[in-house]
Amino acid sequence: MLFRQLFDAETSSYTYLLADEATREAALIDPVLEQVERDLKLLTELGLKLVLVLETHVHADHITSAAVLRERTGATVVASARGAPCVDRKVGHGDVVRVGGLEVKVLETPGHTDDSLSFLCEGRLFTGDALLIRATGRTDFQNGDAGQLYDSITRHLFSLPDDTVVYPGHDYAGHALSTIGEERNHNPRLAGKTRDAFIAFMKDRKLPPPKKLDVAVPANRACGRVAEPRAHS
Repeated sequence: MLFRQLFDAETSSYTYLLADEATREAALIDPVLEQVERDLKLLTELGLKLVLVLETHVHADHITSAAVLRERTGATVVASARGAPCVDRKVGHGDVVRVGGLEVKVLETPGHTDDSLSFLCEGRLFTGDALLIRATGRTDFQNGDAGQLYDSITRHLFSLPDDTVVYPGHDYAGHALSTIGEERNHNPRLAGKTRDAFIAFMKDRKLPPPKKLDVAVPANRACGRVAEPRAHS
């Protein structure tokens, strides 16, 4: 598998490129609109054909480039059946999507948002905003639920092998990756914590809303299409 981890510094967001070296078919996970030219250039340089855009959830802190990539490459946009209505293929827990000879397994991991997915491919786990490195996604908007997030992580993600490599949707502290074993043992929000303690911790966090919340959510429900201002008659 050909693999790249890409970063958007403004929003501390990771985008991931997966490709089958035999067929040259590729997928992008959680692409960012402002980085669309970077991503298209990389695909060209590596001789890849983008066939899938995988969204872990409807993002609140950045706008996806899914619609632009679909128009420019013909890629299929894949996301949760509970998420954006604009996607081409809606998936759920246990589904498998294919990129050439690669199999990407879908895990439903709601709690950060009600439509959150994680993707597992050849020992690499892409957790979106559900499980972060030594942290978790917040649960105070978009139908978030702390108890549901605890269940998603402890039942679905922490049941994976210890050496499964965790690639999060964001990093705010200079960590590019982790493992399931590390997070199970050292994530301060989860290691040795009960479900009730996790819920209480998340409830007590008083965070300002994401800066782009009001713009990003409606745009991402349209796969990244920002509504044009209405002309006044």
